[in-house]
Formats: sequence, C-alpha cells, structure tokens
Amino acid sequence: MQANYKKYTLRFRQPSRTSRNVMTHKETWFLILKEDGRYGIGECGLLSGLSVDDVPQYEEKLKWVCSNIHLGVEALWNHLMNFPSIQFGMEQAFLSLKSEEPMLLYPSGFTRNSAPIPINGLIWMGDEAFMQAQIEEKLEQGFRCIKLKIGGLDFMKELTILASIRKKYSKNKIELRLDANGAFAANRALEKLNILSDYDIHSIEQPIKQGNPWTMRVLCAKTPIPIALDEELIGIFGETEKETLLQTIMPQFIILKPSLVGGFQGSQEWIALAKKYRIGWWVTSALESNIGLNAIAQWTHTLNNKMPQGLGTGGLYTNNFDSPLTVQVGKLFYIKNKNWKLDSIIK
Repeated sequence: MQANYKKYTLRFRQPSRTSRNVMTHKETWFLILKEDGRYGIGECGLLSGLSVDDVPQYEEKLKWVCSNIHLGVEALWNHLMNFPSIQFGMEQAFLSLKSEEPMLLYPSGFTRNSAPIPINGLIWMGDEAFMQAQIEEKLEQGFRCIKLKIGGLDFMKELTILASIRKKYSKNKIELRLDANGAFAANRALEKLNILSDYDIHSIEQPIKQGNPWTMRVLCAKTPIPIALDEELIGIFGETEKETLLQTIMPQFIILKPSLVGGFQGSQEWIALAKKYRIGWWVTSALESNIGLNAIAQWTHTLNNKMPQGLGTGGLYTNNFDSPLTVQVGKLFYIKNKNWKLDSIIK
C-alpha cells in the first residue's frame, strides 16, 4: 500500500464571518491511499485557530502517517489521539480504499437517492441587510430549520433580526437555532438567554467560551433555551474525560463535528455517552470540501437521527469538487447520476 498527502486551499465565494474571525480561504489536506490499482481518499479537515491539532508539526504528522500506513486503522487511530482531523481523514481513506466505489463509504438509502437528509440552513454573520438577505434566500430554498451565527453584531440588532423572522414565521413554520461561538460574557450570558427565549429558539450553541465547565453547568441548569456544547468537546480525548465533562455540565445537546472530535470513532464515543445521560445530539460538518462532507453525510444517515443535521451544502467555495451532493428543499441529496471530479487530487 502506498500513501501520500496533498494540501489544498479552498476559497470562499465571499468572506464569511463568525464571532472569532473573517474567513476568505481555508486550507485542507487529503490523505490518498493506493493499492492494487485502487485508491482511497480522506479529508483531514483542519480548522485554523479552532482545531486542537492546528500545530506547527501537523504536516510532519501526516508524513509519519504515510510512512506507517501499514500499521492499519486501529493502531494509527490510537497513535493520532492528539490529531483528530488526521484520525478522521485516515478513517475515510481506509473505508474509501476498501469500497467498491471510492466515494461510496456507507451504501444506504441516502446514496441510492431515496432518503435525503434534512439539514439546517446556515446564516453567516454580517450587517443586518446581509443577514436578512440570507434568511430570505434560505426560506425560498425550502429550509424549515435555520441556524444563525450571533455574537458579532450589536445584540439589539441581532434581536431585531430575530423579531423580524418571528413576525413572519412561527416556531411551527421555522425552527431557529443559534450559534454564539462562545461570544457571550459569562456574567451576562443568562440575561441574554432569557431575552432570546422570547423568540422561540430551538437551541443555542456554545453561549460562553469553552473551558468553563462549572459556569456552563449553571447555565445549562437555569437556561430557558436548550444549550448545545460545540467547541467544549474539542480536545477532550479519553472516554473517561468525555464522560466527566458531560456529567459535570449536563447539557441539553452536544454537536458532533467528526473533523474536530476524532472522526467516526470519536463521534460514536460521544453519542454512546449522550444516550447514557439522555442528552440530545446532532452532527455538523466543519467547512470541509465535498470530499469530507460526503463522508460525514453518508455516516450520518446510518445513525437514524431524524433532527435536521448541520451539514454543509458544498456551495461555500469557488473551487470545491464536483460531486453528487445537492441541496434541494432544505435537504441534502446524493444524486446518483452526477459524477465526482477528483482528478486534480488523485493524479
């Protein structure tokens, strides 16, 4: 078996803003395996400034994986505990290599184009007019679950946007999810959650910065809006450590980003614990290209979670890869008669 990797820069169609930064491009890495005329590919979805493995020696670790690919999935996964995005790319690559078709990792109703996945429509931060325009576009596209990133504008302006949505659409028509990316000050978070509760919010992701489990525990106990842990899960590796975190905070939901929490295996560990403590969960992509999104979507379908998932649409980038993934009426479809175009990566 031969293994190599390639770096690829994804370019946003327009600058995309969170409470942390403004993104114009995103670097990603592909792990490629070849054996007996077959190939497998996996995406190591590194997120600069957020991934725990965003470290100077990242490329050196990829080189090490390629040199030791003969060790196999289990041994490599355990060795890569501090590199969750490489764990994920490695899992994909081995699944891809063993599959009848390299991009068909989990054959199912989803890949047969008979069972699309409901997803939320993501609204990026910007000025009020920009966010309103995005909301109208998502509603016209048939989304019935919308996720707004908040914390980057003046709070009163964000309330105005929420009020305008609820004036037109009740919670029975549109489910509203919020993502604060840790933007709220701990001493004002509960106050803001109480104000936001007037707008029939389904849930809010990471209202305060990660790393404050006891403060988050109090918030989760008192909040009028269900809280979902997102960044809080990053860098928590062992099963005991994971269980301790959930026992301490007892959130209403957790959000699983395979690129950030150790791929499918790491995510499955979180899901098992969430079920044990009756904590809800859903899966979210993390700005991967269509290669990583494809893997996450196929795996997600096997989990039989009926909630709208936080899967990307593939349309953020100008240089994404042509694929069978298509969004229609607020759902992610796998259109069988559309082909992958991966020559620039595989050759």
